[in-house]
Amino acid sequence: MAAPKKGRSHGAQSRPGRTLALILIAMVALTGGMFLSGHTTPRLGIDLAGGTSITLKAKSEPGQKNAVNQTNMNTAVSIIERRVNGLGVTESEVQTQGSDNIIVNIPKGTNEAQAREQVGTTAQLYFRPVITVAAGAPTPEPSASPSGSDKGKATDKATDKATDGGKGKASSTPTPTPTASATPQGRAVTDALKADSSPTPSAGSSASGKPTPSASSTPDPATAALQKKFTDLDCTDKAARSQVTSGVRPEDTAVACGKNSSGQWEKYILGPAEVNGKDVDKAQATINQQTGAWVVNMDFTGSGSKKFAKITSKLSQQQPPMNQFAIVLDGDVVSAPSVSSTLSGSAEISGSFDQQSAQDLANVLSYGALPLSFQEQSVTTVTAALGGEQLHAGLIAGAIGLLLVVIYLVVYYRGLSLIALASLMVSAILTYVIMTLLGPAIGFALNLPAVCGAIVAIGITADSFIVFFERIRDEIREGRSLRPSVERAWPRARRTILVSDFVSFLAAAVLFVVTVGKVQGFAFTLGLTTVLDVVVVFLFTKPLMTLLARKKFFASGHPWSGLDPKRLGAKPPLRRTRRAPGSPVGPVDTKEA
Repeated sequence: MAAPKKGRSHGAQSRPGRTLALILIAMVALTGGMFLSGHTTPRLGIDLAGGTSITLKAKSEPGQKNAVNQTNMNTAVSIIERRVNGLGVTESEVQTQGSDNIIVNIPKGTNEAQAREQVGTTAQLYFRPVITVAAGAPTPEPSASPSGSDKGKATDKATDKATDGGKGKASSTPTPTPTASATPQGRAVTDALKADSSPTPSAGSSASGKPTPSASSTPDPATAALQKKFTDLDCTDKAARSQVTSGVRPEDTAVACGKNSSGQWEKYILGPAEVNGKDVDKAQATINQQTGAWVVNMDFTGSGSKKFAKITSKLSQQQPPMNQFAIVLDGDVVSAPSVSSTLSGSAEISGSFDQQSAQDLANVLSYGALPLSFQEQSVTTVTAALGGEQLHAGLIAGAIGLLLVVIYLVVYYRGLSLIALASLMVSAILTYVIMTLLGPAIGFALNLPAVCGAIVAIGITADSFIVFFERIRDEIREGRSLRPSVERAWPRARRTILVSDFVSFLAAAVLFVVTVGKVQGFAFTLGLTTVLDVVVVFLFTKPLMTLLARKKFFASGHPWSGLDPKRLGAKPPLRRTRRAPGSPVGPVDTKEA
C-alpha cells in the first residue's frame, strides 16, 4: 500500500507548474475582462463617493388610527429598498430613524433623480369610473365647457386603452367633453354604474322628455362643494394638485388631475374606487408590437380579475365620458381609457410613455404600495470628504498592519516569506479585480466596512501560510528532508486551513443574512476574501512551495531559507547508514522515519 501512495504523491509533486499556470491564466483573463468592461476601479458606496440622503416622515392616512407602527415602518423600508435597487441604484441604504422617520441614502453616480421620485411614492393605485372631465385650467363659469374641437383633437390623439389578452379592447373613439354642469357630479359610483345602458338624459330633461331641474340648479351641499372644487381647480399648479388629492379616501367621489397624450392637463370627477393596487399581481414595461409605443402591462389576481371584469362590464354600457375608467396612481390620473366591452385578466396602460417612465411605473406597481404616506422632510447632499478621511486613516492602519506582518514573516520565516508575500500579492490582485467586476455585474459597491473586511482578510490569509509553513518545519524537525516534508505536511495543513476558513466563511454568511446596510458590505467582503484564501493556498502557495523545494537554496537548508535543520533543532537522520553484511546486530531501533 505504501508504494502506490508514494507514486501518487510523486505524480502530484511533479506537476505543480500546471496548477500555477492555471491560476495565472485565470488572473490574466479576469484582469483582461476588467479592462474590456471599461471598469477599472471598484464602484464606491455613499460614504466614499458621496450621494444624496433623503429623510421621510411617515403619516397616517385619514381614517387610519395607529398606522405608524413598527410593522408598517419595516414594511415600508423593505418596499423602498426594493424600489430603489430595482432602478439600478446599488448599495443604497434604507433604515428607520426613531418611530416615524426613514432615512434613504443613495450613492452618487446612480439613478438618483428617479430614485428620489419613487422613495416616498405611496403607489396607491385605484381604478375609478370617470364621471366628468374638463380642461385642466380653472373654469371661468360653472356652465362653461372646454372647446369641443380641442377636446376632440386631444382624445383623437390619445392612445390610452386596456386589453385582456385578446378578450376585449377599449374604445379609442373621440368623445366630446360634457359641460361641467351637465354631468351628474356627486353621484355615487354605484348608481352611475347601475345606470341604464340607454343614452344618459341631459340635466335639463328627463327620459320622458319633460324638463327636469339641472344638477346645477338645486344641488345638495356635497355636490355643490364638489362642483366648486372641480371648477376652481388649476391642474397646472403643483400645489393645487397636491391639495386636491390630500385626504381623499378610496370610497369617496374625488377630483383629480392627469395629462392626456398631448401632454395637456385635464381635470376629472371620479367615482369611488372599484379596483385597487392590491388586485394587481405584477406589472411589466413592454413595447406594444402594433403601435411601437411603450406600455405597462398589468396582470390581475384572481379576485382582481373578477372585480375588473365587473366594472368594465358596467362601464361598457354607459355613455361618454362615463364609459371611461381612470387609472389613478397616488391621486394623479395616469390614463383614462374608454371601455366598449367587458375586460378581465390583464390590462395595458398606454399613453405618452417613454422607456424610463414606463419602467418606473412598472417598478412601483410591481413592488407594491407603501402602507403609509410619507412627507419629504429634507434632502441633503453627502460629500465623500468624511468617508475619504476615514478611508485614508483605514488604509494607513491597514498598511501598518501589513508592514508588521511582512516584518514578522521576514524575520521568522526568512526565505519562506517570499512565498507568503507572493501569495498575498496574488490574493490582493484577485480581490481587487473581482470587486471591480462585481460592481457592474451585481451592483456591489465598496464602502468603509467592506474595506475593513478586506483588511481583516490579510490576517486570515497570513494565518493559512503560517499553518502550512509550521507543518513543514515540524516534519523537518523529525529528521526528514524538504521535499517529503512538503508532501507529508500538506494534508495536515490543508485540513486545518479548510476548517479555519469554513468557520470564517460561516460567520460572514450569518452576518450577511441577519444584518442590513453597510454591515453587509463587511460580511460580503470577508466571505469573498475567505474563499479567495482557499483558492490561493491550494492553487498558488502549495504548488509554488513544491517547486521551490527542488531548489538547492531551500532543499539544502540554507540558513536564510527558513528551513535550516540546525536552527529548527532537527533530529539526526534515523537511517543514515546501512548495516554492513556480517556485522553484529546491535539493538533494534523501533522508530520509523
